Amino acid sequence: MKDRFGRNDYVLPPLNMLAEPKKLVSNQVSEDALGQNARLLEGVLEDFGVKGEIINVRPGPVVTLYELEPAPGIKSSRVIGLADDIARSMSAISARVAVVQGRNAIGIELPNQRRETVFLRELLGSEDFEKSKHRLAIALGKTIGGEPIIVDLARMPHLLVAGTTGSGKSVAINTMILSLLYRLRPEECRLIMVDPKMLELSVYDGIPHLLTPVVTDPKKAVVALKWAVREMEDRYKKMSKLGVRNIEGFNARVVEASAKGETLMRTVQTGYDRETGEAIYEHEPMDLSPLPFIVVIVDEMADLMMVAGKDIEGAIQRLAQMARAAGIHLIMATQRPSVDVITGTIKANFPTRISFQVTSKIDSRTILGEQGAEQLLGQGDMLYMAGGGRISRVHGPFVADGEVEKVVAHLKSQGQPEYLEAITSEDDVADAEDGGGASPGSMDAEESGDLYDRAVAIVLRDRKCSTSYIQRRLSVGYNKAASLVERMEQEGVVGAPNHSGKRAILVGGGIDRGAFDLAAEG
Repeated sequence: MKDRFGRNDYVLPPLNMLAEPKKLVSNQVSEDALGQNARLLEGVLEDFGVKGEIINVRPGPVVTLYELEPAPGIKSSRVIGLADDIARSMSAISARVAVVQGRNAIGIELPNQRRETVFLRELLGSEDFEKSKHRLAIALGKTIGGEPIIVDLARMPHLLVAGTTGSGKSVAINTMILSLLYRLRPEECRLIMVDPKMLELSVYDGIPHLLTPVVTDPKKAVVALKWAVREMEDRYKKMSKLGVRNIEGFNARVVEASAKGETLMRTVQTGYDRETGEAIYEHEPMDLSPLPFIVVIVDEMADLMMVAGKDIEGAIQRLAQMARAAGIHLIMATQRPSVDVITGTIKANFPTRISFQVTSKIDSRTILGEQGAEQLLGQGDMLYMAGGGRISRVHGPFVADGEVEKVVAHLKSQGQPEYLEAITSEDDVADAEDGGGASPGSMDAEESGDLYDRAVAIVLRDRKCSTSYIQRRLSVGYNKAASLVERMEQEGVVGAPNHSGKRAILVGGGIDRGAFDLAAEG
């Protein structure tokens, strides 16, 4: 069967590569035992001066939810503050207390004596996942009641993940990646993986979905994120030329044009008229290849923030604010959810967040804006905050390293990845180190041309030309500004600097009228 990109030889991974859920002896607690626990919990609360009634008990695979209807005048904050005392009195490892949304009830979550393991295979094989219409479906886990939770990364549109060592964060990243690989072909979704720890994501090296080998150097990671920003801008230009608003509209339009044999044209600038200084434009046919989704996965943000905090923050902010319509999405994880890693800027642009177990209430508030993540059980137990700020508890699935390796071996047998060298090119790394950003040589030709056009327009209008002047007016690095001035000299827009550093403006207004002292501007 052919996919919408015309390939028919690619085979998605089969489910039998993943471990089957173990058939356990029924672990359900009897209603009598649940009722007895509810009465005991009511007594514990009354001992602490909280009157109310347990109106509902919902057992699940990992925890049991007791819904408390408090007596009039009881504040929610008072009950939430008793979480540690409730856990101690109920002989539980921990207890999480939170208001039940939309109801006059407070939820008290207590861990079961025997915990069930949620397996990835049962989620990927569930009807919810198989019939899901999500474009980037991710099997997140099961609710407290045991129902599958399937979310859409395309609608999030970016995801921030935090949790201490051993909380299940790295396993969750693996399950998210496998969820994408089980549904999407390389032509539909490409991946950029950044793994400064060099251990977690290196297993995926060589799969056909990758745009570049797994990035382990933090400096190259900065360059890869800047490439993603340029790719986003390039996609916006393509979409605006076709008059569409998002990647789905673009792909539908190019598939329709290909089916009809239609040629779509775009206008490109090829140079300048030496007499008038006006731009010369030509028409050329557009590339009618559908655009794949691009998912950027960063496994440890803290390392990147230490190496290049401002650069990283700026690139992440631009992508988080604008990349959704262009089909570029971020999954960023950290085990240190402190304010120097998860800054206010990053939090503001990542409305969807997941917190696994953290060490303190302060860390929980940093990632979610409220406490509770410090009471989680670890091993995949998470709090999921959707875009509207609503928080729900989810139990993430488990996937072993051996299962991941089987799937990766299957994917590698399908063909070699087509890497783009520009994503982490050495020239870009050098520029990133000296603050110059990406070099024009590695830029998309159209974008490089646009920047050059703007530089020429500024020079002809202001009759001034120097590297520092171009740098300030275009907000670019020194290296990029210098290369733009050199190109203007090569194309005859400005002359070479004389013995005193002056450059003559050769186009559009006579020679040397706008000569400019380079040293004075520098």
